Amino acid sequence: MKKLIVIGVFSFCMVVAAGAQEIFQKGTSVVNIGVGLGSDIPIEASYEYSVVDGLIDGQNGAIGIGAYLAYYGSSQTFGDAKISYNDIVVGARGAFHYQFVNKLDTYAGLMLGYDIASAKGSGSGVTATASASEFALSAFLGARYAFTPSVGAYAELGYGIAYLSVGIALKF
Repeated sequence: MKKLIVIGVFSFCMVVAAGAQEIFQKGTSVVNIGVGLGSDIPIEASYEYSVVDGLIDGQNGAIGIGAYLAYYGSSQTFGDAKISYNDIVVGARGAFHYQFVNKLDTYAGLMLGYDIASAKGSGSGVTATASASEFALSAFLGARYAFTPSVGAYAELGYGIAYLSVGIALKF
């Protein structure tokens, strides 16, 4: 009985994978525009271009390269003191895409970037500033669901400017 269930699940996965036509083909460009989820809401945008496809069985598996840009800013007031904070992340990304089901592009990748942060505080006639910059390396997992051939939604888990991001994906 156990073997029959394993064979059934394996067969189902193979049929689903065989029926999925790759939606991130060589030459495809995608722009993601979204927000990070959490207590604050950073904004982000990324661009990705598919440089190769058909890596697995000649039908599925693609590699994309691109760029990432994100911004987060906040400001708080405590009596007469005001503190503002800005964070900008700029990076280059690469991802491996594998489509398990129709209309859903799943991917995993790495980003090498630069994180630029600054803070400014003022109050009682005193102003102080601080800034820090560092190289950033991160990994991410994502999925894009295509509502139409050129418009979809995406979600990414990892770290760019937030641990979870969602938004719109525009394919051209």
